[in-house]
Amino acid sequence: MDDLEKAILIMFDESGTVDSELKQKAKDYCDKIKEEQAICSVCIEKLCFSNLVQVQFWCLQTLHEVIRVRYSSMSLDERYLIRKSVFSIACFGGFDDKSTVRVLEGPAFIKNKLAQVLVTLIYFEYPLVWSSVFVDFLSQLSKGAMVIDMFCRVLNALDEELINLDYPRTPEELAVAARVKDAMRQQCVAQIVRAWYDIVSMYRNSDEELCASVLESMRRYISWIDIGLIVNDAFIPLLFELVLVGGLSEQLRGAAAGCLSAVVSKRMDPQSKLPLLQSLQMRRVFGLVAQDSDSELVSNVAALLTGYAVEVLECFKRLNSEDAKGVSMELLNEVLPSVFYVMQNCELDSTFSIVQFLSGYVATMKTLSPLRETQLLHVGQILEVIRSQIRYDPMYRKNLGILDKIGREEEDRMVEFRKDLFVLLRNVGRVAPDVTQIFIRNSLATAVGSSSNWNVEEVEAALSLFYAFGESINGEAMRTGSGLLGELVPMLLSTRFPCHSNRLVALVYLETVTRYMKFVQENTQYIHMVLAAFLDERGIHHPNVNVSRRASYLFMRVVKLLKLKLVPFIENILQSLQDTVAGFTSMDYTSKELSGSEDGSHIFEGFSERLVTASRPAIGLMFKQTLDVLLQVLVVFPNVEALRSKVTSFVHRMVDTLGASVFPYLPKALEQLLVDSEPKELVGLLILLNQLICKFNTLFRDILDEVFPAIAGRILNVIPVDALPSGPGSNTEENRELQELQRTLYTFLHVITTHDLSSVFLSPKSRSYLQPIMQLLLFTSCKHKDILVRKVCVQIFIRLIRDWCAMPNGEEKVPGFQSFIIENFATNCCLYSLLDNSFEFRDANTLVLFGEIVLAQKVMYEKFGNDFLVHFVSKGFPAAHCPQDLAETYCQKLQGSDIKALKSFYQSLIENLRLQQNGSLVVR
Repeated sequence: MDDLEKAILIMFDESGTVDSELKQKAKDYCDKIKEEQAICSVCIEKLCFSNLVQVQFWCLQTLHEVIRVRYSSMSLDERYLIRKSVFSIACFGGFDDKSTVRVLEGPAFIKNKLAQVLVTLIYFEYPLVWSSVFVDFLSQLSKGAMVIDMFCRVLNALDEELINLDYPRTPEELAVAARVKDAMRQQCVAQIVRAWYDIVSMYRNSDEELCASVLESMRRYISWIDIGLIVNDAFIPLLFELVLVGGLSEQLRGAAAGCLSAVVSKRMDPQSKLPLLQSLQMRRVFGLVAQDSDSELVSNVAALLTGYAVEVLECFKRLNSEDAKGVSMELLNEVLPSVFYVMQNCELDSTFSIVQFLSGYVATMKTLSPLRETQLLHVGQILEVIRSQIRYDPMYRKNLGILDKIGREEEDRMVEFRKDLFVLLRNVGRVAPDVTQIFIRNSLATAVGSSSNWNVEEVEAALSLFYAFGESINGEAMRTGSGLLGELVPMLLSTRFPCHSNRLVALVYLETVTRYMKFVQENTQYIHMVLAAFLDERGIHHPNVNVSRRASYLFMRVVKLLKLKLVPFIENILQSLQDTVAGFTSMDYTSKELSGSEDGSHIFEGFSERLVTASRPAIGLMFKQTLDVLLQVLVVFPNVEALRSKVTSFVHRMVDTLGASVFPYLPKALEQLLVDSEPKELVGLLILLNQLICKFNTLFRDILDEVFPAIAGRILNVIPVDALPSGPGSNTEENRELQELQRTLYTFLHVITTHDLSSVFLSPKSRSYLQPIMQLLLFTSCKHKDILVRKVCVQIFIRLIRDWCAMPNGEEKVPGFQSFIIENFATNCCLYSLLDNSFEFRDANTLVLFGEIVLAQKVMYEKFGNDFLVHFVSKGFPAAHCPQDLAETYCQKLQGSDIKALKSFYQSLIENLRLQQNGSLVVR
């Protein structure tokens, strides 16, 4: 053993006894040897005389690398040496008569690496330099199984490394692949196919593994060789015989099925493809899929049948003659029962899409009106496939029940997976509504009649089918209960499934009831059944809190839909909800379980303002007492974020439910919610104030006057006057919260100004915040990255100008405001900010902002007259280098009554000024 062999053994050592430093030294030594000029000779010699597989692998790997990198710089003699030696080794020979080692006797990974080296030579030399490589190899196959096996490995490597388009290829590789294939077609493909046939015929009874390898190689090449070499009276009968003979190995039979799959999938024009498919007489293998569904053979036959069905369907769609369509449909009807069986019972090839195929088949049914008996039978089988596909795996039942991490992931996966299947169901429902409804009725009936131990997943699937089917029914059919709906909906409403305690079953049940409420709207005799479903243990009183909370939300939707039709049932509803509503005073508001929007509080929307203040004042009193208790709790625990959030949510509900009678509680509530509040909590508070302003308008003025100074002070203390940090490292949670607070603040100010409450800014307590608020609005209207935020700020200024400014020469309501607007807002926002190239006129939102800016100029002229116009034209335009003639035209347009003409002119003016300034003017 020489130093190189020792170094290779050390480098590949996996015993753990060799330290990393020694391994690195060994690697460095080997890398140094690789750089030697005679490295190829060294590798070839080692391959012929060393029986160490590590050494053989390193030598082959090195040859592969050297050929790829250095081929163009090699001498002709060196290339010849490599070519002759590698080919000799691949054909069970040696470098010379003294060779003692046969690489083909080594393990599979060595032979695969040898094939890779040979393919690299083919890449550079076939057919221009080494035109006889394949013919030479064919002449060596008589040496027996080892050489045949090596030939198969070379063909496989050629496919993987160069020909197969499933892998990404460079333009150069694509060109080489085309060159190689063209040469092979001309020179040797027919001989290779003949060799495949002879080998399989000769070895089928003595070496099935070798035959399987040959067929696996052949499968890869069928897609681009002359199909007539395979589809003939010799090869096709042989392949079917191999598939059907029971005594052969599954590996060989599956390989033969794989070749047939390649035949049926070969790209051809439909006129030629249909006779080929018809000639295969595929019915002879239908029975094989009913065997053990986990076997390799069944998987291969399943792939054959599904591929065959796809191709037949494609012929039906692309051929126009009645005869061709008739033949296609006959073949399709013949194979579909087996395909449906495969879909439900076998592991399918990843390239086959059940939904895509069935959707294509259902689309063909639209051309067959009315549907024939065979198609109606197929519809039923399609529905069976859909039901089997949407079923949850029982192994996840516990996880889905408690909704742990695994359960959530599985539920999310199934929601996504089901989308296309439900689209297919809706299409089936439109093509064959009667069959679909009967199928769903039978599924529900089976679920209703099941024992308590019956499969939860079957019940959930049956309900999900009925839910999804609702999307294919138009409003009129839903209301009248056409078809079997008049039977199905009452069956659903009256049902108590044995597994109703299961979370998934309960949820889909309630969703389905909600979906079919239009039927109940027209058939009011079922209202009491709907109420029972939502108010008993199937809904709001379900033991699972997630179901109960979802039921509260869905019940709110039902109440809004039925409205006055619920009047006779109000007493029963209130009695049923009494314990649920009371439970809100004892909930653990810090619980993570109750986080999120569906916390059950939707139940309060069963309670109208008139109901709790006039009809049932006792309920209103209970709500007020609850609110009072919660506010006291907030005083004791002011810094519990989850509690603060829930109190805010509860106040939202009470605003809608109690109306103006909630006013006495608001100052204390708002004060407590403001204590030590973080930006995220301030957002929630502003949203609550927006709700109050929108609901009560000027009635809320006194309370807003009282709380605004504290809110303004708190927010201005945390929001910077200029831009928030941006760039690398700025996307922190803290900055995101500040951005959200900033956006919500502008919405809040906009809501105040648009609800006649701008006087709040001028109250004695708030006056000190007016100047910083104006500066913040000015900066944002000019420079904020969000165009919609800038638009809101401009709209606020427009409203304030209208509220606070009299007509020209009138008395100033807010001293200094007019000069601030003329000298700062007008020039900076309405002129300079537009000259920046970031103001993109091609953007729709930017055009809306531009329209508001033009409107602002009209309003300023209406309110300030020449004071605005003279300053804007004499100070602003010269700074922007605006020509005098354009300035005069601007004055004319502004003083005119056509705002569209003003907007159009002003846009062209800005664009002209931009060309002169090149966007370099800085907004002051």
